[in-house]
Amino acid sequence: MTDRNWEAELAKIDKQLASVSDDQLLAKPVPAGKALPPGKSPPSVASAPSVRTATAPTTSATTGTWRGWVKVVIAVAGAAGLMFWPFAGHCGWPLVGFTAATGAVALLGVWSAVGTWRHRLGVAHFASLLVIVWGVLLGAREVLPRIGYAIPTELRGAHWQCEMGSPSLSAPNTAPTVLPPANPVPSTPRA
Repeated sequence: MTDRNWEAELAKIDKQLASVSDDQLLAKPVPAGKALPPGKSPPSVASAPSVRTATAPTTSATTGTWRGWVKVVIAVAGAAGLMFWPFAGHCGWPLVGFTAATGAVALLGVWSAVGTWRHRLGVAHFASLLVIVWGVLLGAREVLPRIGYAIPTELRGAHWQCEMGSPSLSAPNTAPTVLPPANPVPSTPRA
């Protein structure tokens, strides 16, 4: 391994950077695949304008912004939809469906977080992170008691399969309630 004097190396780099202007550092290079006409040399850095003009935002930047927000709206709608899940997911296939939905919501949050990070949408990125946390928490609430890590409750038992007599298997009480008559008729005749 060679011993270098890193202070001297860094001093050389600093000296080279100091000799180059900001315009020269920020000049766009000519793409390697693009051929120049014969006899023409690539434009020199000295010919670059000394003042950079501000350009209007491109359509891809605005397109990316609204696409990022659409991703966040989809993820938040999925997270809110878990609050109105139509099935009692205590055991069996409804539980598997709900657990898969929580995983899908977490993945939607990751998908929207990547898009919002690329387009530097701070508030939308924060909302995406909240969606990820929401999906993971709801999934953990269902999975952890069943793998023995959390204390099982009546709603979240220790089993994935439904047992006989569980609330998910029992049919709703559809039998009509029989009320006693308003004026009861005595069963014994009066004397």
